[in-house]
Amino acid sequence: MTETISAENHTKLEQLLQKGFAALSLVNLETAGECCKEILTIDPDLVPGHFLVGLLGLAAKDRPTAFSAFQSVVKLDPDHAAAWAHLAKLYMGEGQVNRADAALRETRRIKPKDPIVLDLIGTTLSLMGEYPLAKLFFAQANTTQPNHPPYMLNLANNLVYNGDTDNAHIVFKDVLKVQPDSPQAHWALSTSRKATDNQHIEEMKELSKIHNNNPRAKSFYLYAIGKEHEDQQQWQQAFEAFDDGAKARRSTVEFDEQSEIDMFNYLKDNFTTDWLNDGAEGSNSPAPIFVLGQPRSGTTLIERIITSHSQVTSAGELQQFSLALRRLSNYKNPKRFSPELFESAKNIEPQKVGNLYLQSSKRMQGDTPYFVDKLPQNYLMLPLILKALPNAKIVHLVRGPMDACFASYKQLFADAYLHSYEQQEMARHHARYRTLMQVWRERFPDRFFDISYEQTARDIEPNARALINYLELPWEDNCLNFHQQDSAVSTASAVQVREPAHTRSIGRWRQYEKQLQPMFDELQKQGVTDLN
Repeated sequence: MTETISAENHTKLEQLLQKGFAALSLVNLETAGECCKEILTIDPDLVPGHFLVGLLGLAAKDRPTAFSAFQSVVKLDPDHAAAWAHLAKLYMGEGQVNRADAALRETRRIKPKDPIVLDLIGTTLSLMGEYPLAKLFFAQANTTQPNHPPYMLNLANNLVYNGDTDNAHIVFKDVLKVQPDSPQAHWALSTSRKATDNQHIEEMKELSKIHNNNPRAKSFYLYAIGKEHEDQQQWQQAFEAFDDGAKARRSTVEFDEQSEIDMFNYLKDNFTTDWLNDGAEGSNSPAPIFVLGQPRSGTTLIERIITSHSQVTSAGELQQFSLALRRLSNYKNPKRFSPELFESAKNIEPQKVGNLYLQSSKRMQGDTPYFVDKLPQNYLMLPLILKALPNAKIVHLVRGPMDACFASYKQLFADAYLHSYEQQEMARHHARYRTLMQVWRERFPDRFFDISYEQTARDIEPNARALINYLELPWEDNCLNFHQQDSAVSTASAVQVREPAHTRSIGRWRQYEKQLQPMFDELQKQGVTDLN
């Protein structure tokens, strides 16, 4: 605050800041925005004013404003740890890992004690795949401010990712002692261990009644109830809960199916063999191994087999390839994928795409010769990957359509896979995906490796050997002992991959055959024939 500000304006600024932060806490963005304008009109260099603008930008999903505001904060006050921490997370969201790392170094220089900042640092490190290091910051946040459910949940989820499910259960239960009605904590507890009785189910049923007017919260309870019924092979009750959960979640999201149809058609119409072979050269690095396909189709199993090899590191589910396309094409549409993105990407110099992808993911690649990027949705960008990284290996998971569709239908995702909450929408999406993969197969023969989830689960060794052979790596017996890895896993399969390969999920959909008839019929209608 400048010295020329009058005492009257000092008081007014304090009142405006208090009003602005209070409005923001109530998600009254209009009032908070008005306060920001008034504050910075009185004092353009007021650090808390710029910080409030940054928080408002985050709340309004206005990333450019948030970036600009937090950058102003650290310019005015280089020791503002919270602003550096927010910048680090924002940079990660843009795939700018080096800048995120630099911002985190500033927070370490400052040595913050504020639990909000410590928790935010842990969250950003998690986005980088640095789960063991993130654990230290989550633990410190909880020590500094004990019994605060959001911090406790982040720590417990981190423990699950790191394979420490016993301690995770303790923390989840501690969350529920402090906040008995925590939908996320109940759901996380259910997904991290196998239920053996209905005690927790009955508790969640009662709590879910409180949220009849809050479908997002209710969906957490319903999916958790379904999962625990399924653990106990109570199939009818499980499906009813999954189905009600899907309906609740579907009511909270907007799935633009026509936009997806247009995008798939654009991909098929434009990414041809001639386009791939037009002479433009990509980056020659052989380091990336892409594991892709549909979610819940076995991608984590295959990744763990590959990364059990001494020459391969798991880089997690990287957004870096699509973010490289966005940055190089200056794509501003908030939709992650669209015809507009691919139209822009089609003419970018492929070597620039490949180099930016490699540079922006370097921190996550480890120090081995190869790394795995396990983002399922990379199948949409397969031709662009082939062009930008012609020496990369691509592994595509193939799974029976009904099991694949049902596995997604019964999974509560964060903010992705919006097609998965209605049976027929799920089926039509799956049919589009299969058609697209067949187009890629015909246009780009021998450029990627199909591997069957079912065959691998039933007989792991020959399939694992074929996989490692495709990757041109020497065989190592550790690849059969993938479940003994101690590296972190942040997907919905975080618990399952720590046990040996099993066949329990093969044909699971048949337990719900009657209830899934709409999905089955729609797949048939869309020309999917291998349904048995």
